[in-house]
Amino acid sequence: MEPLLVYPDPAPPELARALDLGSYTWKAVSDEHGAAAAEPEDGWSGAVVVVDTDPDGAFSLCRALRKRDVPVSPLLLLVTGTHLPDLELRDNLFDDFCLTPFHPTELEARLRHLFWRTGTGSRPELVEYGPLVLNLETYQAAIDAHPVDLTYMEYELLKFLAQHPGRVFTRETLLSRVWGYEYYGGARTVDVHIRRLRAKLGEEHAGLISTVRSVGYRFGQSRWG
Repeated sequence: MEPLLVYPDPAPPELARALDLGSYTWKAVSDEHGAAAAEPEDGWSGAVVVVDTDPDGAFSLCRALRKRDVPVSPLLLLVTGTHLPDLELRDNLFDDFCLTPFHPTELEARLRHLFWRTGTGSRPELVEYGPLVLNLETYQAAIDAHPVDLTYMEYELLKFLAQHPGRVFTRETLLSRVWGYEYYGGARTVDVHIRRLRAKLGEEHAGLISTVRSVGYRFGQSRWG
């Protein structure tokens, strides 16, 4: 996937953090000349333009991106409420907008919808359940948009559980499916990793992994309640 164009340069920290957590590749530019100079060979995959600090510069860049032989799309604006009246006069310069301050989940949802609607770009394969997001390409995990530092086997165990929400797995099944049939460790290995995962998910989200007495563990909610 080609990088997203981001304006301005440097990008606001909250935007940079949200894009990094979403595993987007991106490049910040300061104006249309910077956008042309830094453009990858296959073009930009889209653009995220922050209007707040320099509305004139932001809309000037949007006009330049739209006037090209192949306009940059999708183009998402980040705006404050004070700039909403301006958007009605410039609705040809963008595909969607998001109010700031934004929540990373909303930004991610809007970008994903734009890529789907315009048929451009691609997204890494993700496993999502409520506040939890696992990136299967980069082996990154985040909860409530905050990164979670996991070991390789903690990630593999959480990924397996999150891919089968509502199902109950015995310790023996988890050992064979996650660690592999050639692993000869005892069931206590599973218990230790579950305990560590719950601690890293935090008290608020530790309940995502529940213990089913005398059976094993379940991730998420069973459809039977």
